[in-house]
Amino acid sequence: MSQYVASIIVTGKDEANEIATALQDLIEPAPDALTLFEHNPTGQEGAAQPAAPFGQGSHGRYAPQPIAVSFAREHDDWKIEAYYSEDGLPAAEALRASLAEVLGRPVPDVAIAPVPDNNWVAMSQAALPPVQAGRFVIHGSHDRDRVPRGPNAILIDAGEAFGTAHHATTSGCLQAIDRVTRTRRYRNVLDLGCGSGVLAIAVARVLPRALILASDMDVPSVAVAAANMALNGVGARIHVFPAAGLDHPFIRHAGLFDLLIANILAGPLIELAPRMSRAVEPGGTLLLSGILVPQAPQVIAAYRASGFILNRHDRIYGWSTLQLSRAF
Repeated sequence: MSQYVASIIVTGKDEANEIATALQDLIEPAPDALTLFEHNPTGQEGAAQPAAPFGQGSHGRYAPQPIAVSFAREHDDWKIEAYYSEDGLPAAEALRASLAEVLGRPVPDVAIAPVPDNNWVAMSQAALPPVQAGRFVIHGSHDRDRVPRGPNAILIDAGEAFGTAHHATTSGCLQAIDRVTRTRRYRNVLDLGCGSGVLAIAVARVLPRALILASDMDVPSVAVAAANMALNGVGARIHVFPAAGLDHPFIRHAGLFDLLIANILAGPLIELAPRMSRAVEPGGTLLLSGILVPQAPQVIAAYRASGFILNRHDRIYGWSTLQLSRAF
């Protein structure tokens, strides 16, 4: 089936990320893949900053699709490219109108063109640049020789499971893990909806004596996470298994968690709030993400009603990461 690319050029990283977020998460149909990079109209694309492209994967019911979180100069021109199959391709003016409605302001013209018949998703995944989130550097195998080795370097190749740290939710969770583990040595940790396993791997790197469980409702993601954990030298320290929510014998028998991480979506998080209060020990830390900023008040209200205190609310490119603690 033929593939097409819808391109938009804007000035400024923040506006580019807002448009990318809207395309990927707020407008139907979502593109099959999305790239975001600095644009140099007189020469090579991305001359000052490598591309940050994203391909569609099998992420499971709870996982958001990835969008770009790039780090470069604020006032450069940026190019967003959204890839669609022929049967899902929107008209250029319809796409522009949808973006203007969601963002509440006019947006530049949208150009649509066919793309060559090749494995462009795999090509875009291979170009993912390293991402720094807190003390962690997440990189693909193509950058293995360019990233300094050490306990803070985590190798995650883009693939079937969600979580390469390029999405704002994963990056937000990694920054929160970095922050909370600098002041407390957690003993019993659960990564709920682990995707690629990157968050559990980060916990294992900074908490070498912690007991760590990681679960995902998507069975292929569990296999990917297990492989990534082994590849990063922590496979023997993390027990990863398929599970939906908190109703699994391994989770029930683990006792109360002093650190629980859930990067899923707002709806499931709200549903799980009462169960979370029975899974986290008094004074324990809860990190939540997968929440669009407008959804955050409803999530916060559900967790306050379930006995949690909001300690911090980070907002990254339209996504919220919440740090809460269970009241004593």
